[in-house]
Amino acid sequence: MPNDFSLTREQSRQLDRRAIDEYGIPGLVLMENAGRGTVDVLERLGIAGPVVILCGKGNNAGDGFVIARHLEIRGHACKVILLFPPSELTGDAATNFAILEKTNVPIVENFDVQTRGTDWINRAACGADWIIDAMLGTGARGEPREPIASVIDWMNAQPARKLAVDVPSGLDCDTGEPANHTVRADHTCTLAAMKVGFTKTSAQSFLGVVQVCDIGVPPSLVEQLAGARSG
Repeated sequence: MPNDFSLTREQSRQLDRRAIDEYGIPGLVLMENAGRGTVDVLERLGIAGPVVILCGKGNNAGDGFVIARHLEIRGHACKVILLFPPSELTGDAATNFAILEKTNVPIVENFDVQTRGTDWINRAACGADWIIDAMLGTGARGEPREPIASVIDWMNAQPARKLAVDVPSGLDCDTGEPANHTVRADHTCTLAAMKVGFTKTSAQSFLGVVQVCDIGVPPSLVEQLAGARSG
């Protein structure tokens, strides 16, 4: 059913909030389902080499940490590139980072892309089969700031296959308008339901193939929120 409906940025926030407050589904469970569901999609598409996950500092990064953990569980080589200090992580993202630190997944930290350039990230991502965009989520709008802007440009220039979690970083999920720095994904795993901006012509060359990932939210809640907009 989620495939039949689309949500705005605000409705996506409401969906998470109501799932937590009204249905009693912890945010950690929603994040776990999002990350594990994305790994399911990656395995269906085929993983022929290392997976590199680019993580910001919000819940999108938390999804990335879960993705890394489940890739390791399933025997896939992976690496997390963290673009902000761990001290800036909060809530469920911080919890999942603390869990990830106890695993054997390599975590590369660099917060000064403008000064150091991208040689360090080239070394960290050498030989990657997939690069995962877990930098900015549906809440982001406008031009991405550094270091994310430079890393988006770097990601777009790589030969590896590219997958965006929920929405390609730099793409406005409401309007479908791309920023000057926007990830061009081969695949997008959007969470719970499509986003209204995804139907816009301006969004098409950035989304790639879109897959809706079930995160455990009742379909009736998605329908209710989407219906409130159209009704």
